[in-house]
Amino acid sequence: MNPLGVGDPLRLGPYRLVGVLGAGGMGKVYLGRDGQGRAAAVKVLRPELAHDAGMAQRFVREAQAASAVRSTGVARVLAARTEGGRPWIASEFLAGPTLHEAVQRHGPLDEAAVRLLGAALGKTLHEIHAAGLVHRDVKPSNIVLTSRGPRVIDFGIARPEHGLTLTATGQAPVTPGYGPPEQVLGQRVGPAADVFALGAVLVLAATGRRAFTGEHVAAVQYEVVHGQPRLEAVPEGLLPLVAACLDKDAARRPAPAGVARALAPPRTARRVWRKGPLAEDIAERERNAARLTAWPAAGEQRRGGPSRRRLLTAAAGGGVVLAAGGAGAWYWLGDGGGEDGGWDAEPLSRYETGKPPSALWGPFTVAREDAPAPVAVRDVVVVAAENGGVHGYDVRTGGRRWRAAGTPVGPLLASAGREPAVLGADDSGDVFAVGADGEGRWSAAADASVLLAADTETLYLATKDNRLRAVGLVTRKTVWTAKLPVASSPERPALAAVAQGRLVVHGSDGRVAGVDVRDGRTVWGPRRQSAEGTALLPATGGDGLVHLGGRRLVALAVADGSQKWAQPAAEDSGWGAPARRGAVLYAANAGDVEARDAENGTGDWTVTLDTTTLPPDAPVVQRNTAWVALQRDGSDGVTALDTRKGAQAWTYVQGTAGPWRAEAAGNRVFLLQGGTLTALPVF
Repeated sequence: MNPLGVGDPLRLGPYRLVGVLGAGGMGKVYLGRDGQGRAAAVKVLRPELAHDAGMAQRFVREAQAASAVRSTGVARVLAARTEGGRPWIASEFLAGPTLHEAVQRHGPLDEAAVRLLGAALGKTLHEIHAAGLVHRDVKPSNIVLTSRGPRVIDFGIARPEHGLTLTATGQAPVTPGYGPPEQVLGQRVGPAADVFALGAVLVLAATGRRAFTGEHVAAVQYEVVHGQPRLEAVPEGLLPLVAACLDKDAARRPAPAGVARALAPPRTARRVWRKGPLAEDIAERERNAARLTAWPAAGEQRRGGPSRRRLLTAAAGGGVVLAAGGAGAWYWLGDGGGEDGGWDAEPLSRYETGKPPSALWGPFTVAREDAPAPVAVRDVVVVAAENGGVHGYDVRTGGRRWRAAGTPVGPLLASAGREPAVLGADDSGDVFAVGADGEGRWSAAADASVLLAADTETLYLATKDNRLRAVGLVTRKTVWTAKLPVASSPERPALAAVAQGRLVVHGSDGRVAGVDVRDGRTVWGPRRQSAEGTALLPATGGDGLVHLGGRRLVALAVADGSQKWAQPAAEDSGWGAPARRGAVLYAANAGDVEARDAENGTGDWTVTLDTTTLPPDAPVVQRNTAWVALQRDGSDGVTALDTRKGAQAWTYVQGTAGPWRAEAAGNRVFLLQGGTLTALPVF
């Protein structure tokens, strides 16, 4: 992403523009955020084209077409206006790889995953056609894979099904190898054109190769009209349907709804394509997108703040592509190399069941015995040191990089604010921050009892007199103080998560509430969620849902607390705190660990462990590994689960005493027990 330049607007409608995502022949696409920090891709027509009737008409048609479709499978248009004589479109901002990029990076999908993909796209095309439209440019680069399923973008050349204009041969707006013969020949096209394109998309997804090839565009188009598609590597179970989609006679192609029904996989195959490296890729991009849109926009950055390059690399530990909704713009961040990256470990390619791998480094005695969980920030893991203060250790070697003053009482938090930092509170109630490089330490009086959560600009805490307080990370001053709607104490602190303008707080009285981060006003709850004396960490995923353990595992709308789904616990001990990774929740249920769909609660797998009741802490998930302590006192070690197949991989016992505290980042898990820190690999 490039910074705003001369002539770029600072604001369009409710959107403050953060930077330039991309530019093309028609205009520029900006990354924008509204007053509540929600991201949007804002596409603006070039000034010199604003008076071109044809261009303006196409621009307006794009917004109208996408707005007309009522489908969860397309990127929503949020707003479309004209300001200063220039039309603009704000569309949903999607974080995820295109299908084209996913196949390039991770290889072709297996048959179950292709079925899921094809069924979802068939349903979306049916809904597009039901709105009286033909997309006319369905292709892998116009399909974004998100944690909630594939989304179709770019309605720039979509047209009503009726009254289509005719074009001369060779002038039809068609992507070689995906547009059908009738489109190549400049004939009138209808919904069947999108079905042909879907067939070509499924060939690429299943085989990694295009259905039609040639040395140049004309050769590819000749093959589309006169040749046969390359279907040799298409799985046998998919072949008849894919071949039917690619029939040269539009009248013989199946309807999209029929494709969706034919490809619908069994329930046991649901979410297959959301597991493994692709799911991890999507989840990482979502996290990076959330960080990027939370950074200050042009003109907001304080003097002495990080450079634009530092901002981008701080937000991205790895490559990320952000789909700019219907605008079809893309933003590529590098792979984390250079001075600000390159610290991820190589994941295990295989493991021996029942045998834990060798540690990457450690165990080293580095922290006090009652230390809170370590916190990973960029290339260091930070702990509350054995003799006071906080120390930062190199994630690659375990060597100490720096030490800083400040002895934390209660948890440490990580902030991805203007400078990534570790936050803590000392026994006097002051809050302090230490930068990822050990520099830039500051402290502020806050009367803090326990830190609850932090976003990019604000730290939220419970005070010693049991009030809720917000402290600005830049101003270092109190933003507001309000009533704490749930119980909290130093011995039994409340736990919280912040997302989409809400602080969700789970108190030690077992009640949960949602607080407006702007003023501290309680907007929903408190309501009973768990047993008295039990506070569990909420889990959020950026899709407007918060998940909570307790008597039931529930999904609530962050905005108003309305319940989306609930799953009762197996025993009175209740569900433990959930961990969310992409579209999947992981949580302890008595002596089991379960994986469930975050959107609807559907069960994926269950692993029964050799224990009666697991600790209530959330599993720690990294890549395809979930880590769970087996006992509250830590005596039986911590076990690693393979999330791809729902199986126990191994159990690690360190030989020290005390409960386990864990953190995961950069393809490593950091395990702290009894003051001893160890880094282990993941797979």
